[in-house]
Order: sequence, then structure tokens, then C-alpha cells
Amino acid sequence: MKSSPLLLDHEGVEDEGGRRSRSLTWLQKLIDVEEAKTQTIYSLPVILTNLFYYCIPMTSVMFASHLSQLELAGATLANSWATVSGFAFMTGLSGALETLCGQGFGAKNYRMLGIHLQSSCIVSFVFTILITISWFFTEPIFGFLRQDPSISKQAAIYMKYQAPGLLAYGFLQNILRFCQTQSIITPLAIFSFVPLVINIGTAYVLVYLSGLGFIGAPIATSISLWIAFLSLGTYVICSENFKETWTGFSLDESFRYVVINLTLSIPSAAMVCLEYWAFEILVFLAGVMPNPEINTSLVAICVNSESISYMLIYGLSAAASTRVSNELGAGNVKGAKKATLVSVKLSLVLALGVVIAILVGHDGWVGLFSNSLVIKQEFASFRFFLAASITLDSIQGVLSGVARGCGWQHLVTFINLGTYYLIGMPIADFCGFKLKLYTKGLWIGLICGMFCQSSSLLLMTIFRKWTKLNAVTV
Repeated sequence: MKSSPLLLDHEGVEDEGGRRSRSLTWLQKLIDVEEAKTQTIYSLPVILTNLFYYCIPMTSVMFASHLSQLELAGATLANSWATVSGFAFMTGLSGALETLCGQGFGAKNYRMLGIHLQSSCIVSFVFTILITISWFFTEPIFGFLRQDPSISKQAAIYMKYQAPGLLAYGFLQNILRFCQTQSIITPLAIFSFVPLVINIGTAYVLVYLSGLGFIGAPIATSISLWIAFLSLGTYVICSENFKETWTGFSLDESFRYVVINLTLSIPSAAMVCLEYWAFEILVFLAGVMPNPEINTSLVAICVNSESISYMLIYGLSAAASTRVSNELGAGNVKGAKKATLVSVKLSLVLALGVVIAILVGHDGWVGLFSNSLVIKQEFASFRFFLAASITLDSIQGVLSGVARGCGWQHLVTFINLGTYYLIGMPIADFCGFKLKLYTKGLWIGLICGMFCQSSSLLLMTIFRKWTKLNAVTV
């Protein structure tokens, strides 16, 4: 098995003359250049992969939204509900493999990676069935949440035809983690871009040419996700890169590791969903404020801005998770901590770039979402709050990746629950409604929750004992 580029030699390399240079540049004093270079190279394909898969359901929504205002509202509502109740949960479940496969690869226990992949797919299959059943009750659920009946009906139709793609998405996320923990990432960008192109063509044909109309958009999403899963799965089975980590199907053996997987996958899904749901709650609260159209639009723009910036951070989060899990699997705690420090520094640099872009180009950015002069003025006064939340989100994103690499998902679940829902949401309610700061008050509560979250994750990272899991050596 070829060694991963993320498994670095930490013993030092002597130069040809046998002398090690002791003169360090200011940049080398600030950050480990080689480690930073390694993580940056790793992050770029992961960012592209995440972005391409994110755009598959989004492009389908865009095609449906051009049919009428009702179809726009129904498709948008359905996509939002599918994300928070299905896609985010599937992504979270796959987080168990970041620990199990990452540490197993570092420990050179290569065969176990394929076993853990299969056990994770079994878990995803079971939860997909449960979520899909709930999706068929979308209309009464939206009715309970007091959504518009006509929009709820359209959203329920959209969810019904998008449901087949959820199973493929769950399997796909597992395969992605399986590849990422082995630092085989460049092919992932290619295998994610092709389904996106296929989805654009398929959605156009099904929506406008086939006569299916509105339902053609979710059907296109399901088809594209299955193409993405089958193509990437075929690559894993046939490629020589996985000849030691994928040794064929072993259903009996993989079932024995389902319980171990569940102890990590359920907390991992919870930690992801708790954060997603907090942002959705803010949008809901904005809708019951005075001037709901303005407030909802403003909060929605900020939530989308936060989500897009997190796509960039996710690449570093995946790199941190892989580096930490690989090093812990190899028994190199010092190397894992060193990688963590570099990841945090890189996240701050990336956050600074995003923040400067928003502070300087806020008018152009909000113009992509709305031409309303009122919303542009409100966003201009809101940009500093958004800058603070993006900075905190960058830190917690990387530290969450470190936690997944260490197998601390259950602790992060309690941290997210406490900081967002026992601290952030009550403060948001008080500032937004009691103090009548409205949208700014909501975001102040979010910032307080994120600050407590980042601080808690940082303290946990500093003071908790770093060890590898026994499961990777079984």
C-alpha cells in the first residue's frame, strides 16, 4: 500500500551534507510550511467535490423555479426540508468513517477500511428507509408548521420524487469518507463534476422537453445522485488504489461492526444536524417578526452566505480530520496535535479572506440575491455581524473535524446542543423580540452560541487525552 501524502515523516530529513539548517524565515516561525502546503493541496479537491455535489439538487431547483412563483416556493421549501431532514443527516452518519477508516489507515490495518465502509452503508440504508417514510408525510408536517397549503402540496410532490436519491446520497457520502481518509481525493472532484453536468442536461430535458414539468426536477436529482454513487462505487471496486483497503463484500463480518459504527455515526449525525437546525430556526423566527419579507430575506441571505463560506472551511475540516485520524492510528499524538495547530491557523487565514471580501464587496454580493435597496442597506449594517459569525464558524469547523478524527463525536453533540439551544437561541429570542433588535438580535444570539461552541471545542482539544480507538485494530 502506498503511503498517504498526509502521513508525513516527523523525524526530520537531513540535507545532503548531513546538516540541518537552523535558520527559519518569519513564515516558518508563524506556521509549518510543509504541513500547511500538504493540507492546502488536500483541501482544494475536497472543496470542489463538496461544491459540485451541493449544486446537483440546487440546479434542479433552479429549473423548477422558472415554471411559476408557486413552483419556485414549493421547490425551495422542499429542498430546504430535504437538506435539514435527510441530506445533512446522511452526511453526519458518514462521519463515523472519518474516525474508523482514518485511524485504521494510519494503523496500516487496511482491510478493516472496507469492512467499516460496508457496516456504514448498512446503517445508512436503515436510516434512509425511516427518513423516506417521513418524507411521504411532508404535507401534513408542513401543515402542522403552518405553512401555506398550496406551497406545502407542491413541496410534498417534490419530496416524493426526490426520495429515491436519498439512498444513493447516503452510500455516496460513505464512499467519499472512505476515499478521503486514504487521501485519494483528486478523482473525487472528477466523479462529482460529471454528475453535475449530467444533472443540468437531464433536468432541462425532463422539465422542459419531456412534459413532466415540475416533477422532472426532483427526478433528475435522483437520477444524477444514483449515477454519482454507481460511478464512484465502480471506481473503488475496480481501481488498483484500493486493492488493499477493498477486498470484496463481506456482509457477515460487516454486520458485526454495525454497533461500533452506530456509537460514532449517530452522535456525528446529531452534531451536524443540531448546527443545521439552528440556522433554519433563525429563518423561521425572522418570518414571525414585523416586515417578515424583509427580515426573512435578510436572514436567508446571511444563512446562504454562511453556508457558502463553510464549503471552503469544509475542505480544511476534512484535511484536519484525516491528518489527525491517520496520525493517531499510527500512534503519533504529537503529529496529530501539530496538524491541528496548522489547521486552525489556516482556517483563520481563510476566514480573514472571506471577511474582507464581504466587508469590501457587500453591495455586489447581496446584489446576487436581491435588487431591493432596503435589503442592500440592511445587509450593509449587518455585514460586521456576519463577519464575526464566519470567523467563529471557521474555527469550530476545523475543530469539529479534529473531533471526528479523534472519535469525540458524542462530546461535540452535547457541546452543540448546549451552546446553540441553551445559550444561543434564548439570547436570540431575548435580543430579537424583547429588546426589539429583530434580525440583528437573532444573529447576536447565534454569535454568542458560536463563541461558546468554539471556546468549548478549543478547551476540549487542548485538555482531552488523545488516543486511537481500539476498533481500528480489531
